[in-house]
Order: sequence, then C-alpha cells, then structure tokens
Amino acid sequence: MTLSNTSCQSPRIFLLIFLVTAGFVARSAGETVVDLTHAFDAQTIYWPTETGFVLQKGPAGFTERGYFYAANRFAAPEHGGTHIDAPIHFFKAGQTVDQIPLSRLVGDGVCVDVARQCSADRDYLVTVEDLLAWERDHKTSLVEKIVFVNTGYAERWPNRAEYLGTAATGRAAVSQLHFPGLDPAAATWLATRRHIKAVGIDTASIDHGPSRDFGSHVNLFRHNVPALENLAALVKLPPVGFRVAALPMKIAEGSGSPCRVVAIIDE
Repeated sequence: MTLSNTSCQSPRIFLLIFLVTAGFVARSAGETVVDLTHAFDAQTIYWPTETGFVLQKGPAGFTERGYFYAANRFAAPEHGGTHIDAPIHFFKAGQTVDQIPLSRLVGDGVCVDVARQCSADRDYLVTVEDLLAWERDHKTSLVEKIVFVNTGYAERWPNRAEYLGTAATGRAAVSQLHFPGLDPAAATWLATRRHIKAVGIDTASIDHGPSRDFGSHVNLFRHNVPALENLAALVKLPPVGFRVAALPMKIAEGSGSPCRVVAIIDE
C-alpha cells in the first residue's frame, strides 16, 4: 500500500486516524487504542533554553444570543512536549514537517524495552547490540517499522529534575542534562540497515542528555528518518502487534511540531 500526503486508501488507516481523537486508552472493534501523547499545559517539559507552552485564555461564556462560546490562543516552540523532529532540524537538505510523507508517520510499530538498562545508567545509549538482541528475542525484523524505544522515563513526567536530570533552565542548564538516548551508530544502522520509517523515544531527545554533537539526530535526518520525542505510555505497548499514527501539526517549513501519537494494539 502506498500513502501520499493527500490521500489514504486503507479503511484500517482511516479508522486509525479517526481514533487519534480518542482518550488515553480506548477500545474499538477488537482493538485497544493507546494515547502516547503528553497533554500540553504549563507543566509541559521543554528544552531548558525554551520558554514552554503558554495558553492565553480568551472569552468563555454565554452570548447575548444564548449559545456558549469559548476561544483561546496558545504559543509554543516547535520542539517540546510530545513532538516530531523533522529532518531539517539537523540536516540542511532534510524534509520540513509539511514534507514528511504520511507513509513514514503511519504504519506497523515495535517497542524496544531498555528500561532496565536505563534505570541503572541515566546516560545509557541504546546500541546496535540491543536492537539485534530484540530482533532475536522476538523473531521480528525492524525493517520498515516505526521503532519506539521505551526507557521508562515517561513515568518521571512532568518532574523536570527526574526527567531531564536537572530542574534548572537557561543555557547553563544544558550541560546538566542526563537522560538516555540512542547511540549514533545505532541511528545509522536503523536508517541504513533496517530502513525504518521513524523512531520515537520517551525522553527529551533522541540523543542522550550529555550529547554535544547530536550525532543520532544528524545520522537519522541525513536519511530523512524523523524522530518522535517525549512520548508517553510506552510501557503500555507490547513488543509487536500494533500500528501507529503520528500526526503533527502541518507547519509549512517547520523544523518540528507538536504531535498527537497513538498506537492501535491488535487483540
């Protein structure tokens, strides 16, 4: 099946996209829908140098005509909360948010659990060996999958100190970041040897906290593989047997965007 940015033929995919608006966990027609998205509010975690999410309350109440009306405004950086990194974020020739094909954002998913390793090491790097071991254990290839990495860090949200390794903000706080991520060599392997559609993680960055050259971003994005960051509830997913829809706000020329991410688990 071929997907484009403007059309989608499969009824199952239509159902999946429709269910994006469901709650945290919903059930429909023998399927469980899991919301992998943190809500956006004043507690939403952003990079220490960013201002965060701001909701500006507008009018709310009954009008002189008798109907209720409410409307707000919001302001937010592209990168923060549950969001997508478009390849242009770290690769000049990479795709912008609006250029990412839907075929990369909808498809079969897998979940690689490295929570045990990350519990022992805040700065753990997920290696090629971890991914190969997962394939052997589950007798499943990562080829053309949407690959989620469960570090267990979603359980620390929204405690900034626990989640990021520091509660500090500002430029100086960047050097204090400590959380797990993907080894740059593993990023290259996923992009070139497994040709994955996208990768997602339940930390603030696909690179681990101490990174200064963001090699995993660069190595993924040079191959136009987008990254999903700050995912929620990965602990609710099985290793295999689910489909994913990751639908960002379609920001023209955007380097990233808030993203609603859901998984549909076959029962």
